[in-house]
Amino acid sequence: MSAPTTTATDASGGAEPMTHRQTLEALSGLLLVLFVAMLSSTVVSTALPKIIGSLNGSQIQYTWVVTATLLAATATTPIWGKFADLFNKKLLIQISIVVFLLGSVVAGFSQSAGQLIAARAFQGIGVGGLQALVQVAIAAMIPPRERGRYNGYLGGVMAVATVGGPLLGGLIVDTSWLGWRWCFFVGVPVAVIALVLLQLTLNLPTLRRENVKIDYAGAFLIAAGVSVLLIWISFVDDSFAWVSWQTFAMVGATVVLLGLAVWVESRVAEPIVPLDIVRQRTTALAILASLAVGMAMFGGAVFLGQYFQIGRGYSPTEAGLLTIPMMGGVLLSSIISGRMITRTGKIKPYIIAGTVVLVGGFAMLATIDHATSLWFVGVGMFLVGAGVGMSMQNLVLAVQNTVALKDIGAASSTVAFFRSLGGTIGVSVLGAVLARRVADQITHDLAAAGVPASGGSGSGSLNIGALPEQVQHIVRAAYGDATGHIFLISAIIAVVGVLASLAFKPVTLRGSLDLPDPARSAALAADAIDGAPSFDQVDIEPGERASSLDKGDIEPVEDEKPVRR
Repeated sequence: MSAPTTTATDASGGAEPMTHRQTLEALSGLLLVLFVAMLSSTVVSTALPKIIGSLNGSQIQYTWVVTATLLAATATTPIWGKFADLFNKKLLIQISIVVFLLGSVVAGFSQSAGQLIAARAFQGIGVGGLQALVQVAIAAMIPPRERGRYNGYLGGVMAVATVGGPLLGGLIVDTSWLGWRWCFFVGVPVAVIALVLLQLTLNLPTLRRENVKIDYAGAFLIAAGVSVLLIWISFVDDSFAWVSWQTFAMVGATVVLLGLAVWVESRVAEPIVPLDIVRQRTTALAILASLAVGMAMFGGAVFLGQYFQIGRGYSPTEAGLLTIPMMGGVLLSSIISGRMITRTGKIKPYIIAGTVVLVGGFAMLATIDHATSLWFVGVGMFLVGAGVGMSMQNLVLAVQNTVALKDIGAASSTVAFFRSLGGTIGVSVLGAVLARRVADQITHDLAAAGVPASGGSGSGSLNIGALPEQVQHIVRAAYGDATGHIFLISAIIAVVGVLASLAFKPVTLRGSLDLPDPARSAALAADAIDGAPSFDQVDIEPGERASSLDKGDIEPVEDEKPVRR
């Protein structure tokens, strides 16, 4: 019989403890929401070449269909997280679902690549809410020590969405009576079901504070600074030179905007990115590792569907099937590592192992070209998936373990923010690199074959089927050969994640939802120094509250009234 999971209490009174069954019921709605958010990205991964081709889009627009969603999610994730610390979490999740639904419908009716990019940006606002608020809601229900086991469920959802998404997207675009627009419509009924399920099962306390101010200025400056940087990355060395007035203007504007953002965040009462949390050692290292993992994973995985379809000539459905090894790696590693973390309470070894395996997988994929054996590609993808499964969610968990329950929203969304930021930069940088290398190689190979590079060679378009057969072969070879180069860059970026994870302090996850009050923390620290064996300790460092209570001890909750489990 499972023990009840204790929730925090609100200002008006005590919240009833959630039983294991109630926790699983609420978790089912949250996982369905997470599934919908992930499906929105993975369902287009194999369909995007055909979508952009049918809209006569370019490689740059291909990249921005993905980047627009990531950028909007990145900019809004901290805002949603801050809202979660101030307002009703359940209502915020439902609002983010509605925003996501509207964006999905608009994207499905897009008539041009530009309209699709704008719709995906709006959809990203909802995704930003979902990726922050689901983590926050889970943290408000389940203690960190137990959360490792539930991370296995998260990993299962990630695997189903990432395996099923590409397959579903491939089937949709390969089915004549459906068409690519259903890649966006298909998530609508699932999101509606999640909305109803959460209304019936999710019951979280609301912690209200007076005179609250949202840091909209900080959010705007961060979003503007990142946007200018990504625009510069996308067009430098193509529309203008590296050393030019455009480069000077954009890079200068980025530095000024982000500098102002840091200045604002250090002075406002309710910062979007709380600098006192970011300065803590565990959080800072988790942010650095999340940046690297996000850049490597998003930046690399986004182009796998393009590699299989354009570089190797497979159909969207076949491309979806070929990505299964990576999703299998995510599923197995997240479930196994989650259960081991719950059993031992240790998290650092699994984060280190995950980042090392991630580097190894990308190193293998860095050697591929348009003729590489598929089993070799599959092994590399499996290692990438295993690395992601062991590191991504556990980096959030490591940060959640170091902060009080009232700061869970800001802390979780801060890590999610930097992970999305890394993914956004990774997709933009690697997409720009891929576009440059493909264009150069196509121009070179067309000249070598005696085919004029102008007059409809189509090197800038992804509508490969409209090209002459000789040109199709050259274009496919160019994409297949250039993809290995971006995986090499991903491997180098992922090394930063390894270094950050190695610098983590060994920590034992606490078994309580919230941190004890300061006096209790001091007593626990003194007991630890004296060698008292009765408490499960978390390492304490300057500026960081990190003690925890063992399962049999008195556990304070939000109103500071002790509740014995």
